[in-house]
Amino acid sequence: MKKTNASILIIDDQEDILFASKLYLKKYFETIYTLNNPKNIVELLAKNTIDVVLLDMNYRIGFEDGKEGLYLLKEIKTLSPKTVVILMTAFGKVETAVEGLKNGAFDYILKPWENIKLLESVKQAVDKSRKEQKKDRNTEIKDEFFTGHSPIIKKAYSLADKVAKTDANVLILGENGTGKFVLAHHIYSQSERKNQPFIAVDLGSLNANIFESELFGYAKGAFTDAKIDTPGRFEMAQNGTIFLDEIGNVPLHLQSKLLQVIQSKMVTRLGESKPRPLNVRIITATNLNLKLEVADKNFREDLYYRINTMEIVLPPLRERNEDKIPLAAYLLEKMIEKYGRDEITFDPKVPEQIEKHAWNGNIREMENKIERAVILCENNIITIADLDLEQITEYEDNPDDIQLSTVEKATVERALLKNNNNISKTAEELGLSRGSLYRRLEKYNISTN
Repeated sequence: MKKTNASILIIDDQEDILFASKLYLKKYFETIYTLNNPKNIVELLAKNTIDVVLLDMNYRIGFEDGKEGLYLLKEIKTLSPKTVVILMTAFGKVETAVEGLKNGAFDYILKPWENIKLLESVKQAVDKSRKEQKKDRNTEIKDEFFTGHSPIIKKAYSLADKVAKTDANVLILGENGTGKFVLAHHIYSQSERKNQPFIAVDLGSLNANIFESELFGYAKGAFTDAKIDTPGRFEMAQNGTIFLDEIGNVPLHLQSKLLQVIQSKMVTRLGESKPRPLNVRIITATNLNLKLEVADKNFREDLYYRINTMEIVLPPLRERNEDKIPLAAYLLEKMIEKYGRDEITFDPKVPEQIEKHAWNGNIREMENKIERAVILCENNIITIADLDLEQITEYEDNPDDIQLSTVEKATVERALLKNNNNISKTAEELGLSRGSLYRRLEKYNISTN
């Protein structure tokens, strides 16, 4: 009987379970890994492509609530999203396994198991893994297909292709919605690290209180809820690439800690004193002008130069007029496939409005509007009303006559009005620090009284 070419990882703290399951499954699958200590998951997943994980839910004597298993499930799905997880649990703990299914597990097996049921579950999991990998490859091809035809975007991607072959740190600049994540993933996919982890972190959404534990990890007992040793995002990206989005929003007092890790290529978990070596390619992005932030003492100059070996600027959609209609057609096709709709077309009046619209939210705005239109349209024809493009901004008629400062001042004023002059909420909405917002209020003589 020919074995299936698949990699299976079994994680359990009982050696007899590992031995018995490996002995049985290796008759049917090419590669079987075993781990008796879940702490080694990060290293193993970083070095190997695993199709299916059989994961025990409890590892500490006297603790049978399955919380460790649920936590490890989340870690596996973060480290290797296409890996399919089957939970293993003792009879009577089905409720916890069901919770695991809700959190992304494929199936659960009761211990002691029946070999036939175990084999069938693993076979189905391998099939699912294969389908997900195929779907992912197709999606990557489609997502990479449209970059644009305008010279300005071609220049950005040409630069990205050149730097991708190196290990240089890259800083991507651009307004919200211009595709910074897509470009970062493109660089990763063209690099020598493409078969290693790609870990994306939205620094703007990280609370300062969990910044270090999320990025650098922590040891068991480092703080109240630190139940087990846990790697941070940098360690998860070992040998691969870490993408730090919204780096301009990192508070000044935390920038020094980030700089130390980037500079030393070492990371120390909270609660530990021994640093761990890092081999990680770093890509960062922000919608802020970091040179101004450095000048205003909001961003460390030494950190700026560390992350900015190569700088790539993504242009806003308003500067890529020739790309608007082809991009809209591409996004429409993508949404038709997503929702399984019949062929949908734009009303003949739509392309002109697409070209005229400012698209202040850039590609993200266009994608959101087209997705909404695909859901709402009747008779398979998307109208201007479906796209909600009636409200043309006051700057669209003569965009070349408008100074950037005028646009910025109006944007700040609108955000303040919307948030009832609440500085914190306004700064968050605009993607600015409170200090940056205050400087703009002073610059444009905007009152909040």
